[in-house]
Amino acid sequence: MDIHEVLQHLPHRYPFLLVDRVVECEPGKRIVALKNVSINEPFFVGHFPHHPVMPGVLILEALAQAAGILSFRTMDTRPDQNSVFYFVGIDNARFKKPVTAGDQLHLHVEIERQMRSIWKYKAQARVDGAVVAEAELMCAKRDVA
Repeated sequence: MDIHEVLQHLPHRYPFLLVDRVVECEPGKRIVALKNVSINEPFFVGHFPHHPVMPGVLILEALAQAAGILSFRTMDTRPDQNSVFYFVGIDNARFKKPVTAGDQLHLHVEIERQMRSIWKYKAQARVDGAVVAEAELMCAKRDVA
């Protein structure tokens, strides 16, 4: 999936869109997506000016966005104005190495289970094959009132 298809499967937009491409997707199972980390990212101005590092929470958000694409593909639907997916849990999050400008994050997400509107995923972010972050993520689909 190129960026145009990604935009059809996520409600996020700049500067909060954190998935550039999907390279593999098996609906109901797993996804591999990419995030190209550029020195032009707005967070690098303040985190940290003397040693720019991508914030860990944004790495987790990138993983969650990849999970969102996987969920929409699994449900064979697209985001709309009537519902939203919320983060409802992050367990066992670990950050192994810093992510810096010029890195390409490979976002690996697998569905562990789905019950009603709750989804649980196992997620890893990798750079050059090395795990830089991992976590178990939970998201919930909620109707917008």
